[in-house]
Amino acid sequence: MLSLTVAVAASCVLLLVPPSDRQSALAPVSAVLAWPGAQRGSVPADLPDGTAYTPAWFLDARTSIGTARSRDGAFLRLVVHQADGSLRQLRRLPTGDAPSIAAVTVSGEVVVWAEGHGNRSPQLWAVNLRDGRPPWLVTVDTGEARFYQSEYDLVIADGRVRWVATADNDVTEVRSVALTGGRVQITVETGTWQLSAWPWLVDGATSVSGSTRLRNVVTRRDVAVSPSRRAVTNCSPRWCRVVSLTGDGYRIDLMNPDGTDRRRVAEGSVETAVTDVGALDRFDVYAELGGNADLTGSVRLLVYDIARRRPVEVSPAAADVVYRGGVLWWSTGNQELFLRHSLDLRTV
Repeated sequence: MLSLTVAVAASCVLLLVPPSDRQSALAPVSAVLAWPGAQRGSVPADLPDGTAYTPAWFLDARTSIGTARSRDGAFLRLVVHQADGSLRQLRRLPTGDAPSIAAVTVSGEVVVWAEGHGNRSPQLWAVNLRDGRPPWLVTVDTGEARFYQSEYDLVIADGRVRWVATADNDVTEVRSVALTGGRVQITVETGTWQLSAWPWLVDGATSVSGSTRLRNVVTRRDVAVSPSRRAVTNCSPRWCRVVSLTGDGYRIDLMNPDGTDRRRVAEGSVETAVTDVGALDRFDVYAELGGNADLTGSVRLLVYDIARRRPVEVSPAAADVVYRGGVLWWSTGNQELFLRHSLDLRTV
């Protein structure tokens, strides 16, 4: 059976940090005070017709692309939720076909998504949000596509959409096709790799220790990640996040892939909040767990401002945290009644 989604590996590992390595932590400042000019928005849990809405990508703080069932439950809809609350339907898929939208990406006015239909390989579809044309099928030749809940699951670069697929014998296929469709090009890489900021790949998606190498698929240059013993490391081309377990709880560090400029982000009752490392190469998103986190499902949502070396509190009680394409969003409330909020980090 062809899988559409693979969970990013996570592991609890032991590491005792010597007292000399501990740094005094700055108290978080509210995002409203730290970034008064940043664009923010809110999205109700339900559309005007009463159906539940799940954002998949924000074009800006108030405009999003997401999914909702039809009122009769017969269809899964992919829609643009406009800033004024109006909707534009992009696709409507019969629910009897077990449809899903496994990944979405945006480049300029073009939106590309991976559309699942039961156990079959996903299809790639695209639409131009400005030219008025209906969506078009890009390709059905996606292989055994792998998506890791990352903003880089689909990447548009040089007029092509790119993704990875699994092949036999510990091999990753880096696939691409022109946005207009046509023949799929396949490059084979030994090992388990996932896409990062183009043209980079990063390994370790299914490894208990995380990333060990970055690879530029254009120049064929490899960059070794500085090892961190008994820790989980995940990387982008610019930053690596290192998570370890200390005597006081978890510790989150950031460093360059070569190990330089290492700094502590947080320590104690903390956890990573999103898959991608170093949003916009400027921020890292994490969460602080309170005493009732297991019961409420809510965490204190924070963003580490890398340049200023300070934590910023985004929400004191957040759930369902997601980051894609420069926009961070989360929900507040409870399972029966909640509101989604968004923060466009590109406007900070």
